[in-house]
Amino acid sequence: MSTKIYCDIADINQIKKFNKKKLVKGFTTNPSLMRKAGAKNYEKYSKEILKICKKPISFEVFSDNYKSMRREALIINSWGKMIYVKIPVTNSKGKFMGSLIKELSQLNIKLNITAVYNSNQTKKILRCLKKNSKVIISIFAGRAADAGKDPIPELKKSIKISKKFKNVKILWASVREPYNYIQAKQLGCHLITIPPSIINKIENFGKSFEKLTRDTVLGFLKDSRKSKFKI
Repeated sequence: MSTKIYCDIADINQIKKFNKKKLVKGFTTNPSLMRKAGAKNYEKYSKEILKICKKPISFEVFSDNYKSMRREALIINSWGKMIYVKIPVTNSKGKFMGSLIKELSQLNIKLNITAVYNSNQTKKILRCLKKNSKVIISIFAGRAADAGKDPIPELKKSIKISKKFKNVKILWASVREPYNYIQAKQLGCHLITIPPSIINKIENFGKSFEKLTRDTVLGFLKDSRKSKFKI
């Protein structure tokens, strides 16, 4: 099974560029990326992105309670057919958003359940879903590794327990290095969302160890000459 690459970005100029790449099959955004991109009006900015992007894309709710999240989810869903509505697995107080996930799934709204870290959370999400509803479960492998935890066992378990749900896709989120793409493929992750700088590196996969050595040494040589180092 091939692992599809989504680009994790909200900057409109970057989306214009990466939307043209065959390697990129979709996009993910979040409120932090939207802020970084300079968005002032969430809806207006999102609709500007949608004028460019004709691939699957996730936009996240940003409230912290059921009622407001539900309202935002319905509005975001109304913007287009390629949209996945991103719902955090819990709110900031740790309350599982199962009732909201269940309701939106029953309405056949495409969902991206985000900020997931372990297979127990995946199990809870799966219990809330209609069998045929389209859902992405985003497991934050990179952030787990940042905290000194091995994300691979939890990803394996999540992939295994979700297999009977044909429309559920497991996504490797918070990529830290290009090799994560190889790991995701080896595990059988359906999707991986990757920042632009790392996608650029993946496009250059295939160099031999010998070529990597020469390129590395040449880089050191050029910098030492630019600095006019002498001993």
